Amino acid sequence: MAKLDHLTQHIESYVDSSATPAQQAASLDAIGCLVKSDALTLEALVRELGMYLTTTDDIIRARGIYLLAEVLTRIESKPLDSATIHSLIVFFKDRLADWRALRGALVGCLALIRRKTNVGMVIGSDAKAVAQSFLENMQVQSLAQHDRKLCFELLGGLLECYSDTVASLGEHLFFGICEAMDAEKDPECLMLAFRNVESLVRLYPDASGLLANFVGDLFDILESYFPIHFTHPSGGDINVRRDELSKALMSAFSSTPLFEPFVIPLLLEKLSSSLLSAKVDSLKYLRACAVEYGAERMANHAKAIWSLLKDAISTYLEEPVFLFSSASVVGITFQNNEIITEALSLLQQLVMQNSDLLVNLIIDDEDVNMVFNSLAYHEKYNAIPVQEKQKLHVIGRILYVTAKTSFSSCNLVFQSLFSKIMKTLGFSIKNNDSLPNDDILPPRRFKFGFLYLCIELLAGCLDLIALSEEPLVHYDFEHEMFCTTLNSFSSSLFNAFGSAVALSSDDHPLDPDIYIGVKGLQILAMFPGDAFPIPKSLFENILRKFMSIITEDFHKTILWDVALKALVHIGSFVQKFHESEKAMSYRSFVVEKTVELLSLDDTTMSFSFKVEALSNIGMTGMEHMLKVLQGLEGAIFSSLSDVFVHGNLRSAKTVVQLLECYSSKLLPWTRENGGFEESVVHFAVEIWSQLGNCMGSSISFEEKGLLDAIMKVMKLAVGCCSVESQNIIIQKAYSILSSHTSFEFKELEELPLTPGKYDISLRDEWVLSIFASAVIAVCPQTSIPNERVVFHLFIIALLKGVVPVAQALGSMINKMVSKSNATEISSDLTLEEALDIIFNTKISAIGILQKCNRMSNGREVVLTDLCLGVGTDRLLQINALCGLSWIGKGLLLRGHEKIKDVTMILLECLSSGTKSALPLIHDASENTDEKNSDPLVMKCAADAFHVLMSDSEDCLHRNFHVRIRPLYKQRFFASMMPIFQQLISKSQSSFPRSLLYRALAHIISDTPLIVVLSEAKKLVPVLLDCLSMLTEDIQDKDMLYGLLLVLSGILTEKNGHEAVAENVHVIINCLIRLVDYPHKMLVRETAIQCLLAMAELPHSRIYPMRKQVLQAIVKALDDKKRTVRLEAVKCRQAWASTASRSLHF
Repeated sequence: MAKLDHLTQHIESYVDSSATPAQQAASLDAIGCLVKSDALTLEALVRELGMYLTTTDDIIRARGIYLLAEVLTRIESKPLDSATIHSLIVFFKDRLADWRALRGALVGCLALIRRKTNVGMVIGSDAKAVAQSFLENMQVQSLAQHDRKLCFELLGGLLECYSDTVASLGEHLFFGICEAMDAEKDPECLMLAFRNVESLVRLYPDASGLLANFVGDLFDILESYFPIHFTHPSGGDINVRRDELSKALMSAFSSTPLFEPFVIPLLLEKLSSSLLSAKVDSLKYLRACAVEYGAERMANHAKAIWSLLKDAISTYLEEPVFLFSSASVVGITFQNNEIITEALSLLQQLVMQNSDLLVNLIIDDEDVNMVFNSLAYHEKYNAIPVQEKQKLHVIGRILYVTAKTSFSSCNLVFQSLFSKIMKTLGFSIKNNDSLPNDDILPPRRFKFGFLYLCIELLAGCLDLIALSEEPLVHYDFEHEMFCTTLNSFSSSLFNAFGSAVALSSDDHPLDPDIYIGVKGLQILAMFPGDAFPIPKSLFENILRKFMSIITEDFHKTILWDVALKALVHIGSFVQKFHESEKAMSYRSFVVEKTVELLSLDDTTMSFSFKVEALSNIGMTGMEHMLKVLQGLEGAIFSSLSDVFVHGNLRSAKTVVQLLECYSSKLLPWTRENGGFEESVVHFAVEIWSQLGNCMGSSISFEEKGLLDAIMKVMKLAVGCCSVESQNIIIQKAYSILSSHTSFEFKELEELPLTPGKYDISLRDEWVLSIFASAVIAVCPQTSIPNERVVFHLFIIALLKGVVPVAQALGSMINKMVSKSNATEISSDLTLEEALDIIFNTKISAIGILQKCNRMSNGREVVLTDLCLGVGTDRLLQINALCGLSWIGKGLLLRGHEKIKDVTMILLECLSSGTKSALPLIHDASENTDEKNSDPLVMKCAADAFHVLMSDSEDCLHRNFHVRIRPLYKQRFFASMMPIFQQLISKSQSSFPRSLLYRALAHIISDTPLIVVLSEAKKLVPVLLDCLSMLTEDIQDKDMLYGLLLVLSGILTEKNGHEAVAENVHVIINCLIRLVDYPHKMLVRETAIQCLLAMAELPHSRIYPMRKQVLQAIVKALDDKKRTVRLEAVKCRQAWASTASRSLHF
């Protein structure tokens, strides 16, 4: 009884019109849960609702019926017996006549009609009764949008689920659906209505039946909606997009061939419209209808469609792009155009349906024949009149589509037009047997237009073969007309395209003659199959032709470049299709010949051309890359031997270029494609062997460029290897380091460290730097032999100024395992031990300091003492600070707390004019005889913050397996800002203050902009001071530009406007000074862009500064750089508009 009372409350709450929507929804959910959980039967609910379902109060009755309908919607998956379903559907069917309770009746009928067989569904007779009641009582267009939508959904459900039953309603059903849909404007309702037309058409498949009598009426209604004109706003409650609605109407138009006499004339009429969207839709609809209507019906309209298609293509086809960098590998590339795309797709569909008819229309077309006749008068592309060029491109596209559509259409067009083209070019089948390799005809001028059409036909033919559903190994191309014709003329085509290349001009990058010749040869070479349609001998002739350009015509840079790209496309093709004979020919004629270029002592061909050809050819496939890598490695080792063993320093430049090619082009490709690790390991190990062999020679090691190239390639090679391979390389590197240098490794195990004993030679520095490069790139899991001794050696070397060693120390610190995680890997040195060595291990001062303080009787110091200036050796202090900055970077990236000590040491070097500014290292500063304030040392300390915050590609990069803690830059920025603000405020000397600004500028420039914006109010004044300070020295131009970008970001973001508004005058004055900054164009351009952004600020703030800004911008109008002048014009217009329409100055 308690449940019943509770149910009554829910029903009354839902029926009560004064209840809020939230209360009504809660009551409905509660009742639905009771029925779902069987706590309340449906029969009991109906009994409880009895008075609400039959009362004469229209509002209460409507709410009661709607409540029952909504409950049924929530239990669509709950099984119900047939008697219950019958009673309910009869009830709701009768309620369709009750217009005041119509929504509930519609929802109830729809919920019951949608039920599936496994849970009990409405029987056919009841569904028919619902349809009859609907057709008799519904005036759909008089209802509100939601109710109309329910009507269309109910009709759709009846047509889909009870098609056989409702089909017996015959004319009554047609009249009802037409009446419901007529004059409908709501997109969601129209989507349903169009789908209902599709379902209705499927009920009557007989072409001479009932549908034939009403197809005209249906079309009259549908016609008014084409093309879809969408006026509803994009944002709002409409969930239907224009494209979706258009597709639904298209499906309705194409639902039955009986629409053909009505639809096709309409679409052809709209195709002539000036509205672009109508043209595009017409083309799409024609293609969809062609598929459904069939070839016989479409043949009645073929001539009219062809004429309009030709006109549309002629109107909207743009001039082709004669560039090999374009997207199309095969064929000629045109700019994307939706009308052209749809027109060519329709043409392809029509050709597919009825190739004989369409090809005949094309061949017999007057315009096509006029083009053919006119082409005979023009040998070069530029000699063809503009209108004739346009017609040429149109005919070319049409022939391309026709050739690629089907074997039948390709055969027809080759039989009728290709033979005609070849005859016009002076070739005939009788004298066109395949030429031997040594019987190539001399070049002569051919008509460009006919070669262009050949390209389009060949490209279509090639696409047809490549996209054919028939497996190539099983399809017999020999019996196809186009294959036999092409095979007969293949040698002639080779000579024609070869002549175009030989006679082309190389003075313009868009020369169509070069493009046509090279593209034609490329397409011929890319036909699949070893025999048909292109013989192997001809394929090899094409490769010879291109390789002769590579090796002999390198002075023709444009031709050389496109020939190389063609070879790359061909190489990728033969690798992709694994064509055995052609792949072997390509390796023999191209890959091996290209590799041989490295060993040829040919000074006429630039070495950069050789390297460019080698890298591009190698990247065409795995086998080709392996061959190229072997050849490149041989050339590198040969040249290295020439440098190291024989002292031939002229070979150093060659080695640098080869190593740059290996590291910048080949290694990234091998890393991306995989499978080359063994080759890379062999390469890295062999470099170490070469270094070991040269250590006994007497040559000098003064080629800095060669060292940098070896270091780069070593880092990248090690970085792309697995841990096991890295161990092999590191072991080899360590063996060379320990056995071929003057370092005493046993002494390095003892403390204190004695850097004064070592005078590192250039030869030892080379080996140590390259070893450090390998260490930089290893994974944390890679084992470094005798790691503690190596660490000691690196500390000694960094004090001697060997920067790569400092970077390696930072990398080791970043990747070392902490004691708490020591079980991860067995290591000779943990992070805590390494940090103890850096901050606490004694270093003998003998031989490295000119003057020591009283500490440890002047004999021993630690690394941090050297950073703080113990003694008077400025170079030693700078080296120590450089090493500490890279160590600090390794700590910062991994988020280690020891970074605080590093930054305090750096700040202590900067704060010589600040009394007791840094208590954390107050004790260390007291240990010095006097505060070291050397300008170079202070500048080095300031620039150390750039090392900490910048993204370096040389060290501690993601490619080198570093540990990176998320948001490390943001945390460092937040911790350093208050300290810098305190130091700057207490600094009493201009020079230390300027260096504090310099350090802060590094931090701000490398901090993500979103973090800077959050502190914009505090930062803008500091930022302006930094900008003013950096304008004095030309060497600071890059830093100045970086800060200016930060200011630009603040100006363009809404979050920064408040901070900017408080400093308008100061910012504008600062920017005005930068408008004529002489040392960097980007600074001037960005300063003007910032002034342009300032013009958007409130008028009252910027108005007083307009005169100064306009006067400064006038000077920029005469800047020597065009981009600066353009920005100045925009800025002048913006600032002039803040005062008046005219300028008076």
